Amino acid sequence: MKRIVGALVLLAAVGAAFSSPRAQSAAGAGGLDARVKAFLDANRYGWRDMNVPESDGQLLHDLVIKGGYTRALEVGTSTGRSGIWIAWALSKTGGRLITIDIDEGRHQEAVRNFKEAGVAGFIDARLADAHDLVPKLDGPFDFVFIDADKEWYTNYAKAVLPKLTVGGLMTAHNVSQYGGRRQQTGDYSEWVRSQPNLETSFSAGVMVSRKTK
Repeated sequence: MKRIVGALVLLAAVGAAFSSPRAQSAAGAGGLDARVKAFLDANRYGWRDMNVPESDGQLLHDLVIKGGYTRALEVGTSTGRSGIWIAWALSKTGGRLITIDIDEGRHQEAVRNFKEAGVAGFIDARLADAHDLVPKLDGPFDFVFIDADKEWYTNYAKAVLPKLTVGGLMTAHNVSQYGGRRQQTGDYSEWVRSQPNLETSFSAGVMVSRKTK
């Protein structure tokens, strides 16, 4: 009888542990991880239409996790590959992503991809002209990814930099460390590196600038 009672007590304790908010949160995170991984693996070779390569998506994810960022902005959704990587990271930091695209077809496909990947709840996907919308966003943001019309990069940066928190990152795709004009991004590279409150580095095709003050 004592053994039976002891076993019941143990089972009750295990059940309580797994029903605790922390355990449920961990279980939910594990389920989302599996779902996102499965989606990305299944679509690994099917991305087109100006999406980032997998290595850059992984980089964005890791930067968000490392910085513990929670308020992200993406300028240029395309069909959602980069947004999925960023939102996946935000699901672990407790954050949310605003992502903007002007093309209705890409926007709709991205929304479908966000839902299928399981990260739609962490994303505010907006169909809009980023030229108009970005300056109007209130912020603040602690992580920004720019991957839209290349000739407008500097304008986007000027609009978001005042809204970027100290310690936050402003990242941009397809920028060469040897000069922005080599990648049709106008004077973006030179402008960013001229800002006294930004520390900049490069990782493959991503320019990463941290706001220091």
